Amino acid sequence: MARVCPQSPQVFSICPYSNSSSKREPYTIWMKSLVCHTNGCTVYNSDGNIVYRVDNYDKKCSNEVHLMDLQGKVLYTILKKKLQAFERWDGYRTSSSSKESKDKPWFQVKSYSRMLMGSIACQITVECDKYWIVKLAGKSGAVGFRIVDIDGDIVAEAKQKLSSSGVVLGDDVLTLEVVPHMDHSLIMAIVIVYGLICRKM
Repeated sequence: MARVCPQSPQVFSICPYSNSSSKREPYTIWMKSLVCHTNGCTVYNSDGNIVYRVDNYDKKCSNEVHLMDLQGKVLYTILKKKLQAFERWDGYRTSSSSKESKDKPWFQVKSYSRMLMGSIACQITVECDKYWIVKLAGKSGAVGFRIVDIDGDIVAEAKQKLSSSGVVLGDDVLTLEVVPHMDHSLIMAIVIVYGLICRKM
């Protein structure tokens, strides 16, 4: 039976300030803030421009994190919830015209034990839609992950970045590719949550 969710938005183009592309879009993610190289995250587009950032300053794995654009406008507020059986992160989209964004999470991420779920690290819920973060491990020891939909199709993939000579950089520098027509700010917020889960920021 088909799922009924008449008010469920699509994942792509769900934010007026989010950007999307008709082709695969690459980003470079550095799991450091530019503010004195403290805890956080800095995201560059393919032109080398900063497009997203998180500044946690001297606090690592904070229970409240804000994903911002370059100018410091908050796009998502991410809150950690400690439940009895697992940890959950709620993502609240910033919108001056929507009261729902303040009261109801736009997305939720639940982390799973590796012993229970193997390579599946997290379940993501965006309204009625389900996604999963699947861990990857390369032959050279490089690590990464994919965000896949309910059909197993990849919507985003992150791997350790390679230098121009093919050398794998540190595990705090990633290359992220997002498939066409996805909401990049949402994908980036989910990546930030996974960075918190892995204690990278």
